Amino acid sequence: MGTNILCQSQGIRFVDSRRSLNLSLLSSVKRGLRRSSYSVGVRVRFGVSCAMKSYKLSELAQTEVNGLKARPRIDFSSIFGVVNPIIDDVHSRGDAAVKEYTAKFDKVELDTIIDDVSSLPDPVLEERVKEAFDVAYDNIYAFHLAQKSHEQAVENMMGVRCKRVARCIGSVGLYVPGGTAVLPSTALMLAIPAQIAGCKTVVLATPPSRDGSICKEVLYCAKKAGVTHVLKAGGAQAIAAMAWGTESCPKVEKIFGPGNQYVTAAKMILQNSEAMVSIDMPAGPSEVLVIADKHANPVHIAADLLSQAEHGPDSQVVLVLVGDGIDIKSIEEEITKQCLSLPRGDFASKALSHSFIVVALDMVEAVNFSNLYAPEHLIINVRDAEKWECFIENAGSVFLGQWTPESVGDYASGTNHVLPTYGYARMYGGVSLDSFQKYLTIQSLTEEGLRNLGPHVAVMAEVEGLEAHKRAVTLRLQHIEATRHAPQTV
Repeated sequence: MGTNILCQSQGIRFVDSRRSLNLSLLSSVKRGLRRSSYSVGVRVRFGVSCAMKSYKLSELAQTEVNGLKARPRIDFSSIFGVVNPIIDDVHSRGDAAVKEYTAKFDKVELDTIIDDVSSLPDPVLEERVKEAFDVAYDNIYAFHLAQKSHEQAVENMMGVRCKRVARCIGSVGLYVPGGTAVLPSTALMLAIPAQIAGCKTVVLATPPSRDGSICKEVLYCAKKAGVTHVLKAGGAQAIAAMAWGTESCPKVEKIFGPGNQYVTAAKMILQNSEAMVSIDMPAGPSEVLVIADKHANPVHIAADLLSQAEHGPDSQVVLVLVGDGIDIKSIEEEITKQCLSLPRGDFASKALSHSFIVVALDMVEAVNFSNLYAPEHLIINVRDAEKWECFIENAGSVFLGQWTPESVGDYASGTNHVLPTYGYARMYGGVSLDSFQKYLTIQSLTEEGLRNLGPHVAVMAEVEGLEAHKRAVTLRLQHIEATRHAPQTV
């Protein structure tokens, strides 16, 4: 027998969310939307709770609205205490330490931790599986290839030419999780831009199967996308092996990829260590924010929320309901029905327990809240969703309209699914071709160029009291003048 649990709306006073958006630009798309007033509940059946708290934005104080953007807290201080010794051990003992931790955590005894991808046989996949990954590869490759910048030189003044050129990062490490779910799609998302950038050494780390092998789908994607080495390890030990390098694992210069709290902690520690390694971005649990109006299908809303909730119990999903006329009962029934039928329903249920629903008066308030929350994934499932694209400021990846589920971006639309979480979308973008490159600036002056620019540089150096800087210019100018006035010999 089910028990209906109503999550009470809470609030104090009206907050004008329009302050951060340009109302004159929005007026044409917000007509007809009215105040909404309801509380939201979901059902509990067979001991699995699919409850989400509910709030009305118009009744919350600004401090309360700000509080909603906080994610479930991760206690990194205790995690660092576990991870630091593993990093130090791998640094000092190399392959032997990686083998021991793989045996301890993954229950796999390894003879070697590294495989040369070119020496591995091609895995055999079902034709439909192979076709799916081939389509995804083509779309991801096309989208990232289009991100290549064209070299362009600029002559800022006569005889002064400057340009910016891209160069690949020589060696990169790609982490592909394999704990509660194997993610060959992540292998494509990370290896394809590395392939396009021209990275010479590409190490893919992923936990091995019980027999010491690599998931055949991950291997297929790795071979197709130009991975050079596979590190058969996961967790902090894999990150440490790539960062420091071991007897068999090449040292990399940048590490990419999502992972659990221990992987994230290892990346954070090592980027600030003597390992001299950088990382793609700070990362946390998966998340999605869905903005929906009365035109959105409740089945689609529930499916989109659960597609991220099933990642793990620490995921967070947020539903922003806009305007009146929304069939709340259908949404709550669908969340419950679909959650209970999922193989990973327990994970989804736990994620929903610290997720929430907010009720917005209109799209202005909804978009404003989304920009404050800065979600990893943002789905805008409202009529004329494209009208709101230009007002989205903070999000990892955006999905517009009723026919654009977040799943297409996770797998095969072409965009990258390695995205900033935990609110970092306010200052980070997702992985792209640029993530695997660095840029050099180059300048070239002619004699005329130095005569034109040199005196100004000398003055600026004098102002800053850097005499050697000044002389590097003035001595050349003196040489030019001396040469010009020297007697000509026949």
